Amino acid sequence: MVSLLIREKIYINEVVLGTAFGVLMGPHVANAFDPRSWGTHTSVVTLEVMRIVLATGLFAIGVELPQSYLADHAKSLLILVVPTMAFGWLVIAGFIVAIFPNLSFISALAISACLTPTDPIISAAIIGGKYAMKHVPGNLRRILAAESAANDGLAYPFLSISIYLTVETSRRVAFGKWFLVGWLYEVILGTVLGAVLGRLFCIVMKISYGRGYIDRESYVAQYLALALLTIGIASSIGTDDLLTAFAAGSAISWDGHFNTQIEDEVFSSVIDLLLNCGCFIYIGAWLPFDSFNSPELGITPWRLILLFLVVMFLRRIPSILLLYRWIPEIDGWREALMCGHFGPMGVGAVFVSTLALSRLPTPQSPPQNQQELLAATLQTLVSFVVLGSILIHGLSIPSFSFGKRLHSRTVSLTHTWTSRQTNGPDWLLWARRAPAPGAGASVPQTANASVTDLESAMSPHIKKGNLESDAPVMSQDDVMHEAHEPPLGEAALTEDLPEEHGTTEASAGGVSFAKDLTSTPARFSPETVDDSHEDDPGPPSGARTPNRPNGVPSAFMDHEPTPPQTPTRVVRFPEGQ
Repeated sequence: MVSLLIREKIYINEVVLGTAFGVLMGPHVANAFDPRSWGTHTSVVTLEVMRIVLATGLFAIGVELPQSYLADHAKSLLILVVPTMAFGWLVIAGFIVAIFPNLSFISALAISACLTPTDPIISAAIIGGKYAMKHVPGNLRRILAAESAANDGLAYPFLSISIYLTVETSRRVAFGKWFLVGWLYEVILGTVLGAVLGRLFCIVMKISYGRGYIDRESYVAQYLALALLTIGIASSIGTDDLLTAFAAGSAISWDGHFNTQIEDEVFSSVIDLLLNCGCFIYIGAWLPFDSFNSPELGITPWRLILLFLVVMFLRRIPSILLLYRWIPEIDGWREALMCGHFGPMGVGAVFVSTLALSRLPTPQSPPQNQQELLAATLQTLVSFVVLGSILIHGLSIPSFSFGKRLHSRTVSLTHTWTSRQTNGPDWLLWARRAPAPGAGASVPQTANASVTDLESAMSPHIKKGNLESDAPVMSQDDVMHEAHEPPLGEAALTEDLPEEHGTTEASAGGVSFAKDLTSTPARFSPETVDDSHEDDPGPPSGARTPNRPNGVPSAFMDHEPTPPQTPTRVVRFPEGQ
């Protein structure tokens, strides 16, 4: 009912609204929807819901990027993604150990791996909004979208090494599985698989379209079908399905043909909006508020708040401020600071934490070892940071917009109040005054000029307090109305004629036309006006001129009429000719 008002005027996106609605409908308020009441099926349903929403969003980002964008900006993406993720992963893990002493550094690495990826759903909702379109450069929006899509898939290696070091007894075996499974099979094979599938479908659909087998509606239908097919194949063989979906979306639109066919189609946007709203309603109801205060596990509210502040300020901002000089798309430290700030955590963090939980043993109460402690605390820490990120990043644009409007209104109010500190009436502030003949100083023409300034500039023709002047005082509407009156009388007979052709025959067409326009015939014999305009003192003060509206001095004219560049003749004919 009020979606346009909320999204386009207040700049609150579906991420914040969906999460708030989920909290209201969840077990802690209305108790109408409780995903955690499903028992052992909760983790499976949560994992698959997050997988579908993430893969669809990553596929959409790959499709919407410009033609061959990844190849043209590979260096910038590589610098922005890999060092930033590695820096945040290690730094946040160190602070987790300091804040929660019960956790080991390996367990802290697993938790930090869940917080490493930037959420593409929240990023797309923020950088694709009306405010960002007006105030954020296009190259910055595209690099942020591509970075948020790429680092979601690259979160697998950071998580897998942490899980292998936690569950494996030998570090040699853990690093071997991390290289073979985490990098070669999941990341490399997943990327190649997505690129091959995307390029293959691009070629097949171009051939079918060229032969008239499909139309544009078929392209729009394939938008969602190809995303689901890609993640289905990748999940079946165990590769990185998120990276596969992003690679497939980029490959299918590599030459721009797919983008052209789905251009101006709103079906895909509607599908994305529905999936995103449903996903964040699910997250709002899924959040474990009861676990945010668990002293037996070492979890207290103040520690969670401290962890969130550390993640917000140290996860991305320092590394991007150090690396932005090698990223051409980021122009200056202000844009680098904005890139570091807009690294939200949401669907991706919930998905990775649920995936990590599926590879850990079921915790007992109390936990018996470090693996069970990690399983018991993982989603609590991640979900609190996700909730804080949704609030902070989702409300950043409304805060910027409100602050900008408040500053603008404060300056305008101060300026208006200062202008009103005068002794004259309010209507006089907007009256434009023409200088009287011989006035030494020019009259301020701005609307906010005070009465004192006007009086001093127009003296001695104005008596202070009475505001008497030889020049008339007119409002802006009167001036604009009279300034556009067409010239009449002699001005209608003005005709540009050559010097050597002043006879009636040479200018018969122009004479007859001018004669027809006049309502009363001329009563004088033909006479020629002097062509010279040099040393012309002009009409006396108050006199009417053909090129100036009646009673309007030159000071009221926004643009003074320019004298004609060619000699003019005014021809008058006696009555009857």
